[in-house]
Amino acid sequence: MSAPQWMDARNILCVRLDSMGDVLMCTPAMRALRQARPGRTLTLLSSASGTALAPYLDDVDAVITYAAPWMKGGASHGAPHPPSADSDFIGQLAERHFDAAVVFTSFSQSALPAALMCYMAGIALRLGHCRENPYRMLSHWVVDDEPATQIRHEVQRQRDLVASVGCHGDNPRMRFALRAHDLAAVRRMLDERGIRRGRPWILMHPGASAASRRYPPERWADVIGALARRTGCPIVLTGDAHEAALIDGIRAACGVTTHSLAGQLDLGQLGAAIRLATVVLSNNTGPAHIAAALGTPLAILYALTNPQHTPWQVESRLLYHDVPCRFCYKSVCPEGHHDCLGKVAPAAVVDAVCSLMGAARQYRASSTDP
Repeated sequence: MSAPQWMDARNILCVRLDSMGDVLMCTPAMRALRQARPGRTLTLLSSASGTALAPYLDDVDAVITYAAPWMKGGASHGAPHPPSADSDFIGQLAERHFDAAVVFTSFSQSALPAALMCYMAGIALRLGHCRENPYRMLSHWVVDDEPATQIRHEVQRQRDLVASVGCHGDNPRMRFALRAHDLAAVRRMLDERGIRRGRPWILMHPGASAASRRYPPERWADVIGALARRTGCPIVLTGDAHEAALIDGIRAACGVTTHSLAGQLDLGQLGAAIRLATVVLSNNTGPAHIAAALGTPLAILYALTNPQHTPWQVESRLLYHDVPCRFCYKSVCPEGHHDCLGKVAPAAVVDAVCSLMGAARQYRASSTDP
């Protein structure tokens, strides 16, 4: 696709209306957009979860939070959402005088609602994937052939999208910018728990927003007990404040000493803890993508809800049980058995973490600790 006018665009709106992990997987594409023209500015339009990443995205200059009514969780929770609210929001977008908009979507989503919004806001250049002919809604249309003929990793999908208008980045890695004060704060927390600098330790994140992506709590307890006895390494559990009860239950059932930072870390501190950990064990959720962005070895309990969100460019182990109902794209197991995660044996998880710990020790012995 020839798109010379994109080289003149200085003020670009990047639309990704999903959650934190989805935004992280767009960071290589946003980096490519920024590098393509000196002086270019990027504004991220996303959900509250997505825009929370703003302090850690070096390539994003500004953010706009929008609960899109066509997205899961957008304008939801029973709150009134009159159409006039969206009309007002389009007016606010128009006032920002964007030269171009890139609508990032997964292949199970349509770019057209966001494209229409940008069209009505007077944004001249609008790029996105679409299966059907978008006509004037997209000025630059990339035919979406997923999943019919291929399935790409989400990061590659977004990089290919911006490459279609001449924006080729020099680094395909996801990005999460650590801050020195967050690293210092987490080091203090670890010191208070007797986890000294240089000692290997394991970070575990048992939560996930979707029930279909959660490894059963009793299995987490089995894994923790076995790992503690096998490695002797400290184990630290993380999660949001609302997940404290889940984590407390796992800790009570595991039969070994653990540490909890549930509800005690902001997003920057969570990133710092992930970077300082020797290995991360997580469900397929936002912290897993932060681990990939920061290069921390990752064992991921990967529910087979979708195929395109596996760890990107990081030493990792993928843990799942194959099922005929794979790639259901559901937040709750439609079959009711949850076998793709429930049948992952704790012994297999322990082996995966231990293999990563060996690799991490070799790597860090030849590198500088952050």
